[in-house]
Amino acid sequence: MEQGIILSGVGGTYTVQTDQDILLCTLRGRLRLAEERVLVGDRVQVSRDGERGVVEEILPRNSELKRPPIANIDQVVAVFAVQNPLPSLILLDRILVNAELANLPAMIVFNKGDLNQDKAEELQEMYGSISYPTLITSAKGGLGLEELSSLLHGKISSLVGPSGVGKSSLLNALDPSLNLETQEVSAKVQRGRHTTRSVQLLPLANGYVADTPGFSQLALGPDQQAELEGAFPDLRSFGEDCRFRGCLHRHEPGCAVKEAVHEGKIFSHRYQHYLLLLDEVAPLY
Repeated sequence: MEQGIILSGVGGTYTVQTDQDILLCTLRGRLRLAEERVLVGDRVQVSRDGERGVVEEILPRNSELKRPPIANIDQVVAVFAVQNPLPSLILLDRILVNAELANLPAMIVFNKGDLNQDKAEELQEMYGSISYPTLITSAKGGLGLEELSSLLHGKISSLVGPSGVGKSSLLNALDPSLNLETQEVSAKVQRGRHTTRSVQLLPLANGYVADTPGFSQLALGPDQQAELEGAFPDLRSFGEDCRFRGCLHRHEPGCAVKEAVHEGKIFSHRYQHYLLLLDEVAPLY
């Protein structure tokens, strides 16, 4: 048998990259009946049957994302445009929180940096100071592409972000042979159409990247209020100094996080986004 990695799956047929070639495979019967879903990114054992193959076994996963559904991701790459469309920082923070909760490192790419260099540098400085690697790129102008390629090297990366920010354009710029579909952003609503319709793993030089469908929000599970603070590294360092153990940084007295916000040590929008997410998982009645 051979080892491979699932690049895509549609209608019960899976595209598997092996050491030799790309093989179209079906699942062995017991895998079709198993409760565990086979995911893009799964490392598998396959056998050959002529020009096609059969997935015999799913190897243990290193990581798993539920939205988008993909396995064995090494890092999350949040891609947002500096403008056209304007960046939604609440969505960006949701993505970063989702990555933190999944124990995955995250980096941020602010694309279309040539449209507003000052804004791009402001955003880079803001999120870079929180500890996230942050890169300014331009798919059209070639800005930051060499550095982005280096950060993707040797890893399986998931590109996430709203539609229209240029994820597919960036991938095309890194590897023109991908020839991914792109569309212009609507000037009226400042949104792009979803040009990526299913999760697929794309092979790049010495690495893989998942160009995942655009989406408007990431959901947090219920009863995660205890974990939420830990998913905000800029809040986490101050939370240790709160007067009360288990402080939610909402209305409690002696809250070091609220004091840090007041003193400008934590960005106000980050704290407001924390409160918004906290209300979703632990609403006040």
